[in-house]
Amino acid sequence: MAHAAPRMLAWAERRLPALTRLRPREALPIVLHRRRIYIVPTGFGMGFAILLGVMLVGALNYANNAALMLTCLLGAATAGSMLVAFRVLNGLMVSTLRADTARVGERIRVSLDLSASQRARHAVRMDIAGTEHAVDVPPGGPATMEFELDAEHRGWLPLPRIRIHTRWPLGLFRAWSWIHPDSSVLVYPMPEAMGPSPFEPQGDADRGRPRVGDELAALREYRPGDPRRHIAWKLSARHHGLLVKDMEQPAPQEDWRLDWESVRGLDDESRIARLARWIDEAHDSGRRWSLKLPDAYFDVAHGDEHYHRCLTALALRP
Repeated sequence: MAHAAPRMLAWAERRLPALTRLRPREALPIVLHRRRIYIVPTGFGMGFAILLGVMLVGALNYANNAALMLTCLLGAATAGSMLVAFRVLNGLMVSTLRADTARVGERIRVSLDLSASQRARHAVRMDIAGTEHAVDVPPGGPATMEFELDAEHRGWLPLPRIRIHTRWPLGLFRAWSWIHPDSSVLVYPMPEAMGPSPFEPQGDADRGRPRVGDELAALREYRPGDPRRHIAWKLSARHHGLLVKDMEQPAPQEDWRLDWESVRGLDDESRIARLARWIDEAHDSGRRWSLKLPDAYFDVAHGDEHYHRCLTALALRP
């Protein structure tokens, strides 16, 4: 008996992979077809079938042709609803996957595109991570199914098994199929809440001081040798002498050299959290930064691409 269950499970997986939910991962796009769609009566459908049986017995017993015709019509509608429920899923394609960025502990928004080449598909439902979502798929065009997953750990988060089902049009039958996309979404590490700033290398003595530039800093009395283009003519007209505009510009921000080895006394996860916070601060302030990891180096740069490359490297640290 101890070995009976695994053998039965293996047989069921081999014969009925969609029914047993053990279907292996598949690459997108995934097309549903008749070999992986299952259909059973719902509770309402079972009750309706019993009612039809009672109506049939009563119509035959009392030789009531009108009741017999009504029973046959309802039976035909029942059979038709089963076929329609099957056709809602047959030929349905699950294709493109998109995901937002998220940090550990947050919920990441994911979207899947569903499409059908010919007719529209109504009331297509997906059970994902314990929640149900519904969408109508227009003919020829994709419909997007959006849902959220818990980002429990950094790195690649694989998509769970997804059940696609429908009870359309009458709710008498439930048609379903299981899919297991071979796709994952990336979760960035959560930055630490607070901590020290990164080490800034010693620069020249003028670093941090204002420099001559294009921004007005102050007005002062004219001195011989001042450029004429710096004279504030309009303001000087209301003054007893010439006024000159002192122009300056903020000193450029120092590049940050972020180094894994410079973060000492912390475990790996704390190092990752600190580097993630420094990267966030550098990106938000428009500063340039470099990142050196034990197995990768990202030269000094800035911008969204550099930001996501660095966070991706931190997210995928072993």
